[in-house]
Amino acid sequence: MTTMVHDTIKVDAPLREVYDQWTQFEEFPRFMAGVESVEQLDDRLCHWKMKIAGVTREFDTEIIDQLPDERISWRTVGGDTKQKGVVTFQRLDDTHTRVTLAMDVEPEGVTEKAAAAVGVIDSRVEGDLYRFKQYIEDRGKATGGWRGRVRPSDADRGPMGHTGPGPGDSPMEPGPKNLPPRPM
Repeated sequence: MTTMVHDTIKVDAPLREVYDQWTQFEEFPRFMAGVESVEQLDDRLCHWKMKIAGVTREFDTEIIDQLPDERISWRTVGGDTKQKGVVTFQRLDDTHTRVTLAMDVEPEGVTEKAAAAVGVIDSRVEGDLYRFKQYIEDRGKATGGWRGRVRPSDADRGPMGHTGPGPGDSPMEPGPKNLPPRPM
């Protein structure tokens, strides 16, 4: 059973600073609950270690589309954890940015499925976005930034001989530009 998660937050910081901070994946444990570490392996791959409800999970994610100041889409590769998502960034004015996070998560095991059913995953994403907002607003600037472009065709080649998405692996598409985010 796939759980769709969607949340949006307005950040009191310029678009470039907000986007640049989000690209600092190894900083995610500072504001994402349950994330113990994120190791960026290359421009596309990250290794995650999470602890949720006493269960430790490790998995890799692959960035399948990254366009500076607009969006980052990813999916898990290998392992038991299955998710895909997109985070989009929209300039509201010179000092405000809308961040929208949309994910499809496939909970594993009875505990994770029960947590998803009562909205724990939704609450966690909402809290993570709020803590991200506080993190960048309190700092006043990004801790770094990566402005490179990853195109879906680059990701289709995939790691270790992966030649493309399988059934159901197509990336989530961000909503139309300049419209309110769509629910996940």
